[in-house]
Amino acid sequence: MQQLIAVITLGIAELARSKRFYGDGFGWKPVFASEEIVFYQMNGLVLATWLAAALEADSRQAGRTPGAFSLAHNVAAKEAVQPLLDQLVSAGGSLLRPADAPPQGGFRGYVADPDGHAWEIAWNPSWPIDAVGHVTFGI
Repeated sequence: MQQLIAVITLGIAELARSKRFYGDGFGWKPVFASEEIVFYQMNGLVLATWLAAALEADSRQAGRTPGAFSLAHNVAAKEAVQPLLDQLVSAGGSLLRPADAPPQGGFRGYVADPDGHAWEIAWNPSWPIDAVGHVTFGI
């Protein structure tokens, strides 16, 4: 079986607030938006933000919550981590962990979107990012 993730869908409480975070914070442009869902074309997959009640009904997961998880956005330079964290906070996010150097190397910080989804903003010198934004796992 091919290793592939096609779509990641996040349940959200308010569409406008979420669009502000992803649009003003990351600078991402929707490829489709309705009154309950927004799709962002990424570099090889689609990120969707869908009103939580509709997502819960569609997936039959009403009342269930996932365990701890985070999504990651890697940047090409260490100096890009803090400015992006600041931009995301000013767009409605909440700082979870200030930028610092983890024991395994690199530089990272965490921010939550307005619905509490954790995003790691990271620079890792061993994980190159190509011209179209694909990151390659490296050691």
